[in-house]
Amino acid sequence: MEFVEPIRDIKKIEAIKKILKGNNLRDYCLFTLGINSGLRVSDLLSLKVSDVVSDKGKVKDRIAIRERKTNKVKNFPVGTKARKALEEYLRKYKLGLDMPLFLSRKGSAPISRQHAHRILNEAAASVGIKDRIGTHTLRKTFGYHAYKKGYDITLLQKLFNHTAPSITLRYIGITQDELDDVYLSLDL
Repeated sequence: MEFVEPIRDIKKIEAIKKILKGNNLRDYCLFTLGINSGLRVSDLLSLKVSDVVSDKGKVKDRIAIRERKTNKVKNFPVGTKARKALEEYLRKYKLGLDMPLFLSRKGSAPISRQHAHRILNEAAASVGIKDRIGTHTLRKTFGYHAYKKGYDITLLQKLFNHTAPSITLRYIGITQDELDDVYLSLDL
């Protein structure tokens, strides 16, 4: 697997959302849910409508799934932006509860990992992102911005199921320069 970077610039994230929303609500929803959940792309693409929508047709407050890679249950709340993206997408596309959430144009299966990769790369390139972007970028972007907002690295380590904080820091793209800035900016 090639190494990919998180999207560090909030303005570029918003620009990608705008492009994706204008092109395809499914892709916009995939991106928005991905960067707000930290799920692996395999877990995102395996979501069924019933994972995010109640029997009454409302977007659930929480998503609970069994991760494909770890076989662990992941249960997390749906934030405001992810909720709005899901509601808008599901309002336009009347998908049955048993259908894949990110349905391919063929209509019976979810989009492929390769298609998701192409969607992300095209959107990133269109806003001038030169870093390597891939499907793991969504998960890394979630972790990077959570860390930058001040969430403890050990909490992120637990969310990502990593064995050490150093792995999580490397995973979310925290560079030595950023670590050095702590020393230089503190300067007591």
